Amino acid sequence: MTGDGLSRLSPVLVHHIVNTLGWRTLRPLQSEAIGPLLDGSDAILLAPTAGGKTEAAVFPLLSAMEQQGWTGLSVVYVCPLKALLNNLLPRLESYAAWIGRTVALWHGDVPDSERRRILQDPPDIVLTTPESLEAMLVSVKVDQRRFFADLRAVVVDEVHAFAGDDRGWHLLAVLERLSRITGGPIQRIGLSATVGNPAELLHWLQGSGRGARPSSVVAPGLEKGSTAEGVVELDHVGSVANAAKVIAALHRGEKRLVFCDSRALVEELGAALRARGVTTFLSHASLSLDERRRAEQAFAEARDCVIVATSTLELGIDVGDLDRVIQINAPGTVASFLQRLGRTGRRPGTSRNCLFLALDHATLVDAAALLLLWRRGFVEPVQAPPEPRHIVAQQFMALCLQEHKIGRRLWPEAWNGLPPFDASAAPIVRHLLDHGFVERDGEFLFIGPAAEERFGRRHFMDMTAVFTAPPEFTVLSGRKEIGKIDAMVLTEKVDGPRVLLLAGRSWRVTWIDWKRRRCFVEPSDLPGRARWFAAAVGGAGFALVRARRSVLLGEDPQVALTDRAVRALAQVRDHDIGTVHPGGLVIRRNGEDVRWWTWAGYRANAVLAATLAGIVDEKQRYQDEWIRLRSDLTPAMWKAGTADAPERLCLPDVDDRALRGLKFNEALPERLAMASLAARFADLDNAAAVLREPVRFHA
Repeated sequence: MTGDGLSRLSPVLVHHIVNTLGWRTLRPLQSEAIGPLLDGSDAILLAPTAGGKTEAAVFPLLSAMEQQGWTGLSVVYVCPLKALLNNLLPRLESYAAWIGRTVALWHGDVPDSERRRILQDPPDIVLTTPESLEAMLVSVKVDQRRFFADLRAVVVDEVHAFAGDDRGWHLLAVLERLSRITGGPIQRIGLSATVGNPAELLHWLQGSGRGARPSSVVAPGLEKGSTAEGVVELDHVGSVANAAKVIAALHRGEKRLVFCDSRALVEELGAALRARGVTTFLSHASLSLDERRRAEQAFAEARDCVIVATSTLELGIDVGDLDRVIQINAPGTVASFLQRLGRTGRRPGTSRNCLFLALDHATLVDAAALLLLWRRGFVEPVQAPPEPRHIVAQQFMALCLQEHKIGRRLWPEAWNGLPPFDASAAPIVRHLLDHGFVERDGEFLFIGPAAEERFGRRHFMDMTAVFTAPPEFTVLSGRKEIGKIDAMVLTEKVDGPRVLLLAGRSWRVTWIDWKRRRCFVEPSDLPGRARWFAAAVGGAGFALVRARRSVLLGEDPQVALTDRAVRALAQVRDHDIGTVHPGGLVIRRNGEDVRWWTWAGYRANAVLAATLAGIVDEKQRYQDEWIRLRSDLTPAMWKAGTADAPERLCLPDVDDRALRGLKFNEALPERLAMASLAARFADLDNAAAVLREPVRFHA
């Protein structure tokens, strides 16, 4: 094994890479990452799923441990999912053992006895989640300054999964607090599949060190357009039953991974496949940990079988060597599709592949639109949600727990001046003081009774996570946990026995313990029902909705289309012919119903509806593709109402009920909480662009 970077790795590591792993060469990413990481650069390492990103980060860090004499806990490896951490542990334990180093796991499922052992004898590498890191920082059982004193580097796996939501802001803030404990900067290394803006993602990950520390994006072979490779087919099957029929008939003797974007659809399709005699396993977040592990292990060891999963198997969890990926309907982003496509084509002589099965006309258009973007080489940029004021409130309270008391003028230093956790957060701190979340004693601030009452249960564990989850009932067959189910399935009126569908099997409910949120069941031959609460999301973005418009205007994605898909697309285009025009946007009247077909996406339409309040219907109804206008609208009214609209864009109104999904909103002034939500529901740039496009009226 040769290579310029390879000579810098530990000779012991190189010996085991060659003789234990049997590798003749390193992959390009692994080779190119050695220099920057050993030199201490912050970095983003980009490669498709199963592209060797973990080794690209860990081999140089293990070499640095040996060459530079790192001692104590030196590396924290952060993942978004506990299952991913569990999957990584054996591999990283083996690598570390080659040079006499140790690895340990720390998350919510790790028993207290193991945690006590870790605290007494810290490993060299800890695998954990941001929530568990936060729990360590605020715990009275952890001597944070002793435990983290020698920390040198943090690896953030699937960094794009963090950066796009509030968990990313939380992670950044926790890393800044860790750097205060260590007394110096911590090297930050992000691992990601392909994203549309890797340089900006690295800039985000660097936090307060932006511009002060060396940085490098390592992404060999990912030139523009290289992601649009693979054998892809699009079919229209029309129903779950037909999807099961196609999956059962195709690729027999092969291992197939089927992605669905809802737990209920996973359950329905899994049951339909089993009814056809297909060896089928299921994986989604509401199945018990044991149930998921059994399914994933069995699938990894089997050959002629199918596993049906939500996005829980989109990230880097190893389920063995796959032959096929099948997508029911379409994922929400190109980036998500690339993760799924990258599950295949790992063996020499095989290609990445994916079969799309659309269940109806709308999802057929969605899939075609997504594949248009993919073939164009488009990947969504990862963008942090704006104005995370609720995370600022959470972080201030967490800092009070960590330090017990903090100086009322010195607190901005805890995050090294990183916005929005800097002095600009003073209005939030005043609100926390005024409402008892924080109290003051002279020059010091400490946690207050309101925080203890609201977040203090189970040693403030509710403070460590920045997301909320709807209450679910644990489903038990005897003493065996099957999974969790939404309470709505247990409260809806039914005729006859109440039968659930969970883990691909039907279960008759025998007793419900409402107080402890437990549901006891027994197997049943009757058809069951699966349902989970789905929180409202912001709808599709501008690029994807515009691609839908392109499909309706006649553009086909450059993938294989079945005859059924071709016929169905023709039917959709005939039906929706009045909603699109190659010369511009359309305002279409159908009796009293007047709609402006903007094809702008949900967030841009929210801005347009708020800005054009005088000519939009009074209830401001809109979807991804259209906005409903006044029934008496005339071309003259339109011209007057939109004349200066691009210069006076308004943030959308926010329903009070939307605050329920913003955790820690009660620790904010209501006006600031509403302002944060409004900013997140807005796409100002594309709204302004849409207002400048030509519009034609159709009767």
